[in-house]
Amino acid sequence: MGSMRRRWLLLAVILTAPSGCDNVTWGGTEVHLEAAAEPAPPPPPDTVSEKPIEGMPKGPLLLAGTRQGDTVTLITVAEIKGRDLAELPTDAKIPDFVTHFIRARLAAGTQVILFSDGARVGRLTVSEAHRDDRFCASRAAVTGVVEMVPAAAEAKRFIGLIDTTAAPRPYTEFRRYGDDRDQRVASVALASRAIPNVGAPWPPSVLEARADLQGFRLPEATGPGFAATFLYDDSLAVGEPGRNAYALFVMARTGDSGYETAFRSYRPVADDGKGAPRYFDHVDWNGDGTSEVLLDVFGADHRWFSALTQRDGTWVRSFEDSCGSARD
Repeated sequence: MGSMRRRWLLLAVILTAPSGCDNVTWGGTEVHLEAAAEPAPPPPPDTVSEKPIEGMPKGPLLLAGTRQGDTVTLITVAEIKGRDLAELPTDAKIPDFVTHFIRARLAAGTQVILFSDGARVGRLTVSEAHRDDRFCASRAAVTGVVEMVPAAAEAKRFIGLIDTTAAPRPYTEFRRYGDDRDQRVASVALASRAIPNVGAPWPPSVLEARADLQGFRLPEATGPGFAATFLYDDSLAVGEPGRNAYALFVMARTGDSGYETAFRSYRPVADDGKGAPRYFDHVDWNGDGTSEVLLDVFGADHRWFSALTQRDGTWVRSFEDSCGSARD
């Protein structure tokens, strides 16, 4: 058991023994993770189940988060319902919902399957759950013991699934995709075409207006893609924008003659308020065989999440927290 565990990268000290059993083939080496023989200790008093409350989400959960040093923190995003995402209730709709939600769904020992750049890279065993108030509605967040394949040792962003059907998903090769020169040139070209089409003011420099650019490769795609955020009189962070500020988001895929726009959104502050999106990560979180894309959106006072989905070959915005609704 000890020799096999050393083939994984473990972050933090093991506080809770993982449950279940994973068989993983990675680089020609089979790794077998097995639960400890001794029975699990009883949950601490603050995680004991209470009387069920009406409206508590019971389906698979989508989480997203980042790593800071040896700590990975994941924020709950939404409940997965079929092919779609459903917004989680708030404390305003269900009194003290976050507290009840943590006790019911995020108790110590809960397993979260981790993905990064579309590949399954490991799992997080919850050791602590808490409330996060940086978003437009308070959200539950978890930290814990992380086990990852060595190839993902430098991964910084993760999408997590609490879903029994995700456990059998295979581990695929992890590869980080950075942007390249062709993508940098294409992003400016696509934004330059979009600006007059949406009626946005020209920035002094389209290149300098580019606040974020990330390359990626969807497993089902024929070539690489990228996502870029262009901002006018604004910043890609929570904070007040300028009076005439806007955010232009462009996602591109490989076409017959180079990169072409797959999805575009334009949000002028004067009409819709601030909502500056950036690509966060992608994965097939609903198991339909095609990837979905998660966006992290920054407003004047808070953040929220948005999601893009392919429907009949076309990318559409399929989910957005109600506090940050925007037009496309």
